[in-house]
Amino acid sequence: MSNTEDADGSTPSSEGKSPTKRLVTNVPRLDFITKGGLIQGSSYAIIGPPGSGKTVLANQIAFQHVKNGGKALYVTLLSESHGRLLENLSQMTFFDPDVIPDRLQYLSGYRDLERDGLKGLLELLRKNAQAHGTTLLIIDGMDAAKEFATSDQSFKRFLQDLQTFCSILGCTTLMLAPHHEGEIHPENTAVDGIFELSLWLHGPRAVRELIAIKFRGGPSLLGRHEVEISNQGILIHPRTEVQFAHPAAEGREDRIRMPFGIPRLDEALRGGVLSGSTTLLLGAPGTGKTLLGLHFLLEGARAGQPGVYFGFFETPPRLIEKAEGTGMGDLKKYVDEGLIEIQWQPPLEHNMDSLAERLLERIEERKVDRLRLFIDGVAGFRSAAVYPDRLGRFFSALTHQLRMMDVTTLYSDETPLFSPGVEMPQPEAASTVENVILVRYVELRSQLYRLLSIMKMRESAYDSGIREFSISEQGIEVAGTFESAESILTGHARLTGGESSRSDRVKAPLGPKKKKQARKAPAKKKPASKKAPAGTSRRRRS
Repeated sequence: MSNTEDADGSTPSSEGKSPTKRLVTNVPRLDFITKGGLIQGSSYAIIGPPGSGKTVLANQIAFQHVKNGGKALYVTLLSESHGRLLENLSQMTFFDPDVIPDRLQYLSGYRDLERDGLKGLLELLRKNAQAHGTTLLIIDGMDAAKEFATSDQSFKRFLQDLQTFCSILGCTTLMLAPHHEGEIHPENTAVDGIFELSLWLHGPRAVRELIAIKFRGGPSLLGRHEVEISNQGILIHPRTEVQFAHPAAEGREDRIRMPFGIPRLDEALRGGVLSGSTTLLLGAPGTGKTLLGLHFLLEGARAGQPGVYFGFFETPPRLIEKAEGTGMGDLKKYVDEGLIEIQWQPPLEHNMDSLAERLLERIEERKVDRLRLFIDGVAGFRSAAVYPDRLGRFFSALTHQLRMMDVTTLYSDETPLFSPGVEMPQPEAASTVENVILVRYVELRSQLYRLLSIMKMRESAYDSGIREFSISEQGIEVAGTFESAESILTGHARLTGGESSRSDRVKAPLGPKKKKQARKAPAKKKPASKKAPAGTSRRRRS
């Protein structure tokens, strides 16, 4: 049941108004888009091109309706036989042959329409709907009925008569018709609501979407929402930034430090990141972002805090193998115990909002406190985006929702591998996250070094120094001082003790004080060379 409904299926209304009776569809998130379901006794047009999912959606609503105690009549005006239709629907999980024909009845109206026109079709609908005790009437193929209308006015009159009868009966009506971009349907002005399904190509990818163009009697979520068709039927994914457009204003107050378990890094973070915050791990491929994220989850598990790894590129066995090879051999133990959960997204075509829903719903299901989350690869969401300009709003909404759930989140994102500067793939993310940690490569004398620096940390003091860090079989180690990083960045070697040969010494650069003294010191005069006396010659006389 939707959060906006009462126990009797009605929607709470403002003071002085009677509640609106709703027909709950139980189609995933359609009731969320309509703020509680369809309004009972109203008529709705479901339009869209062939293959967009009109028939699947209508049948899914019908089967869910009779499952909840209603009675549905499905009238076809098409040439497709009911046997073929039911055979295709039998692959769906919502299909239940036991409800046919007692609670869900299929009826062909094409012959009556062909013989007696719209008047004959209306009579057929009245007689069968009343005899069946119908509470949901579906007419599939309204374009065929329109062909028998002498004018747009006569077709609207047919719709008015149908709506009047259904309103008296308390029956909700769905009318299905094909639709192509640019077409105008006269019935759209007569119905109470319009749901348009679309099917189009984004490069090689097929994209299905739903728009609630019109919805009388209540609010609805406007705009495009992506649609999937699976063996469960129609799955609607409202835009994340619309789903969470009005989140809670404040999160949990009793915040704690969440360390990485890497001594020098935790010292620089003054004990760790704050719980409920969001941190961006930014760096080129191979700099150690995934290992840092796993270390964060593992340190939490060791303290009894649950964690989630949400990634796109590393399978669970490869991930555990990588951890075992870098001093995190106990990761597998916590994964087997269920304290750390690995959610791997196979390399398929994903829907960006579906990924966010899957993540948030699983967090809700676990019902745990102080959850740590590592999202390994913002690029996975980026590649799933049909509209790239949505990314900023999407991540802002997702991040805020996680924050309100008291989830401490780490994102990893990649910078270019060969770039002299630091470029953020998503500049607007800097204002969304509280913390930014940069890991990068520096080349010196044909050797690559890893450097780590904290670029930003809200609500806390932190050490902004650049530190060298290394990855070995023993784990991740961050240097205790800045000297190694300074040597790497300046390109000047430093003596660490002992005397070296003259040929191995490299002069350190002069500091500002010594440079000043060098300028003031007088230059030493070279001794004058001895000249031979005048009149003498270097050649010995013979």
